[in-house]
This record gives sequence, C-alpha cells and structure tokens, in this order.
Amino acid sequence: MKKSILFLATAIMFTASAISQNQIDNQGRRQGHWIRTDKDGSKIFEGDFVDGLETGIFTYYYHDGSVRIRNTYSEPGKRCMHEAYDEQGHLLARGEYSQRNRDGLWRFYAEDGHLVKEASYKMGIKDGCHVIFEANGDTAEVSNWTNNHRNGRWWKRIGKQGYITGNYVNGGLEGRLVAYDDNGKLNREGNYNGGLKHGDYKYYEDGTLIIKERWNYGMMNDREILLLTPEPRFVSIHDIACMAAQGKAKTIILLRDGAKLTAQESYDPVFSRAGDELFALANRKSHISVARSCIQGIGKDSENRDILLLDPQPDFTIFPDEDALKMVQSTRFQEHSPLEEMLNK
Repeated sequence: MKKSILFLATAIMFTASAISQNQIDNQGRRQGHWIRTDKDGSKIFEGDFVDGLETGIFTYYYHDGSVRIRNTYSEPGKRCMHEAYDEQGHLLARGEYSQRNRDGLWRFYAEDGHLVKEASYKMGIKDGCHVIFEANGDTAEVSNWTNNHRNGRWWKRIGKQGYITGNYVNGGLEGRLVAYDDNGKLNREGNYNGGLKHGDYKYYEDGTLIIKERWNYGMMNDREILLLTPEPRFVSIHDIACMAAQGKAKTIILLRDGAKLTAQESYDPVFSRAGDELFALANRKSHISVARSCIQGIGKDSENRDILLLDPQPDFTIFPDEDALKMVQSTRFQEHSPLEEMLNK
C-alpha cells in the first residue's frame, strides 16, 4: 500500500513538473521554464522565457550533458553575456551579444586557457582594436578596425623580437610599411597606395640593402639585385640571361649583352634575390637557371646529348634536366606569360 502511494505521489509530481514546463500562452509566446531535448532524451537547452523572450540564464548542452553555451541575459531577449565551452569544459569565448550581434569586447581562449584574441565589435561589425596573443602571453598582432575593414595602425610580430608595421585605410595598406628583424635591423620597407605596392620597395639582409624594386600600382616594373662581385653592384633582372653555380661559393652571371660576372657567393641567395618571375631552372642538380626569353630551343652536342640553346650563348654547355626539356618542348612555353610581358615593359 505504501509503495502504491509513493508511486502515485511521484507520478503526480512528475506530471505537475511537466505541465509547468514548456508553456505557450494564448498569443503563442513561450512562458516560464523550458527544457528542450532531442529524440534520445538528451537535453539541448534549458532556460526561462517571459512573453517569448529569453531571460536569466540560458544554457545549451552537448549530447553528453556538458555545457556548450551559457547566455546570461541583462535585457530579456536582447542583450546577454555569452560564454562558449568545449566538451571538456574549457572556456573558448566570452563576450556580449546585443540583438544576436557581437557587441563590445570579446575574448577568445585556447584549450589550455591562454588568451588567444581580444576583439571589439559594434553590433556584429568589427570596430575598434583587435589583439592576437601568443601562447606565452606576448602580443603577436595588433590591428584597428572600422566597419569590418582594417583602418589605422597595424603591427605584427615576426620571430621573437622582429616586427612589421604599417597603416591601413579602409582595408588597404596605405603609405610606408617597414619590417625589422630580431636584431632590430631594417628587413624591408616599401610604399603602398590603395592597398597596392607603389613606388620603391627595398629588402635588406643583416642591415645591407640587397634588393631594390619599383612598383606601379601593384605591377612590378623592375627589380635590381645586389651581386657581390669584386666591386658590389646592383643589376636589373631584365639584364640577366643566365645564373650558374661555380663550386659552392661562387655564381656565374651571364648578362644579356654578353658580359660575364662572378659573384663571390653561392647560387641559392643569388637566385632567391632574382626570383622566378623571369627565370626557369635549366638544371636543378647543377644549379643553373636561365631567363625564359633567352631560350632558343634544344640542340645536340658532338655526343648527341641534349643541350640548351640560349641567346646570348654562354661559354659553357648547359645540359637541361628532364623538367627543363619538358618546359621547352611544351607549347605553353612559346607564349609569354602576362607577368613576364608586364615585367618586360
């Protein structure tokens, strides 16, 4: 008898609790305490409504019952403090929503708890200062935003102590950009107009100027590279026909006018400065690159081996590797690329 009474009382309490939840008034608005579950009975969310508006604390759950999101409303249905968590309970993000838009300062975190980013919003739009942090807490990047566009000073760490900085206007870099290496020495500098490189752009190595470029609204007109010949000099990449390693510490540079220079440094840094816009590798293993527009075709030597024909022809034989042979034999090679045509203007 007692068991029957206890069962009946429990059933009545459960029914009363169910009836008190998930109520909708005669205007179709949610009222009171609501719990929504999925088909497996796992809780999706729980919270209170007043006239159809969320109020107080609203909690959303992962399938295992751990908290996914917690919204604490300061204005019913309009403004809340939002907190997002991963399945292990680590806080991932915290900030305010206003009418379902991010508003004000937001903070984002990694699983280990360190702050990853601080970002300011204005009704869902990036507006104000945004800061990215490294795992050790050091600042990695600082940018300013207006109406979802970078606008104002920008700074970004490079390496441990180096950094790059410039100025944005409506999402595009504007004016002078500079970068410094870990030793505080100038690494590169250049000018921008409307987000495009425009004017002089220079690169440095250990404080020494090694590359000078000239740009016209995003189109590179010329690049001059430093060659460590007996008397260091700058040479335009348009004047270079061929670059070839001579041992491990020297590089032969053949100019289009037939002159030959010997740089007192290995091939790799010379080729890196010249870039690959105008040049193709003729033999990767032997470290030989040639200007594409100087290639005349493939010939044969006295032993019937393939050799690369150039204009001007160097005083040494170039045996093209398989990749170079395919390049020269392809029909696409016969057509100048838009970039090459632009650089040759």
